[in-house]
Amino acid sequence: MGRAFEYRRAAKEKRWGKMSKLFPKLGKAITMAAKEGGQDPATNAKLRTAIQNAKAENMPKDNIEAAIKRASQKDIAAFTQVDYEGKGPHGVLVYVECATDNPTRTVANVKSYFNKAGGSVVPNGQLEFMFNRKSVFELENTGSIDPEELELELIDAGCEEIEVTDDRIFIYGDYTAFGTIGSALEERGIAVLKSNLERFPTTPVEFTEEQLADIEKMMDKFDDDDDVQQIFTNMG
Repeated sequence: MGRAFEYRRAAKEKRWGKMSKLFPKLGKAITMAAKEGGQDPATNAKLRTAIQNAKAENMPKDNIEAAIKRASQKDIAAFTQVDYEGKGPHGVLVYVECATDNPTRTVANVKSYFNKAGGSVVPNGQLEFMFNRKSVFELENTGSIDPEELELELIDAGCEEIEVTDDRIFIYGDYTAFGTIGSALEERGIAVLKSNLERFPTTPVEFTEEQLADIEKMMDKFDDDDDVQQIFTNMG
């Protein structure tokens, strides 16, 4: 994934640095997973993943348990996933994944973020083909795992590539292999820090520092919105 991934990762970590922004999004993912597949992580793989990701961001145990219990409350609104595609400042392509109990509110907010930045929402499907959807698993690089050996072991599970940094190991596969890769790691007793489905641009584009500053201003608006779960761009 190279430099494009590293930039996106750094930008995402910078924007998600404030726990006040991050925890509500993680909590919503947990509630949605528990409502959809039950409150027992042992039998609900989606919930296990949501809890795992929350723990990786140091979300307190009480918050996690509250998010699970929220799924059984009678007055809890049903959340649905809705995605939006748009073009932002300087022609940057943006794919926005949301979880909302009020699509009318969400689409109005998303349109306003694009419009105020000089961009616009485009019809769904117009930009999706310009992103590859991938399964991404993040492991701690403790030195006890041989990445080349692990890659060979995970090929049959759908692993396409492994990337290694000083402190992390990233495993990539097609989005359809999310379950099989996760199961293969679990069978081998390999602890996963985070796992998710992400979108990578097929043709990353380089922007100047000034252009990136304008793009980040728009991205901050999305990150401040509790309905927005993930944002992907074609920034290189």
